[in-house]
Amino acid sequence: MALALQEAVRAAEHHDVPIGAVILDRDGLVVSAAGNERELVGDPTAHAELLAIRRAAEAIGSWRLDDHTLVVTLEPCTMCSGALVQARIGRLVFGAYDPKAGAVASLWDVVRDRRLNHRVEVIGGIDETACGDLIRDFFESRR
Repeated sequence: MALALQEAVRAAEHHDVPIGAVILDRDGLVVSAAGNERELVGDPTAHAELLAIRRAAEAIGSWRLDDHTLVVTLEPCTMCSGALVQARIGRLVFGAYDPKAGAVASLWDVVRDRRLNHRVEVIGGIDETACGDLIRDFFESRR
């Protein structure tokens, strides 16, 4: 989670919402890392999770990430949760819960929906205070 938090801080430096993501292989080695880049590149889909997934797939030469873990500072939204299922991510570890848009525990549970062809193991609330404070401070500084 410390690496994901570093990516989140970097995202805030270019005025993106500070969310960071890291993908680890089965041995716990970093395959990819990313922070939000929506503002930086002007792309509404440039969420940290999607960028990390794209980079991991490119690095390993496969879209199937079933033996990989995504670590992200905020509970994924519906778009990112759908991407986790499509990429066959094996495990999701997230920091802060997102009561306004979270699609893993807060509003929906897309990644464990029995109607889909793949389900993701989920571990939430890791370093929740640090992850939540980073986002909260970012938005408070803009008010």
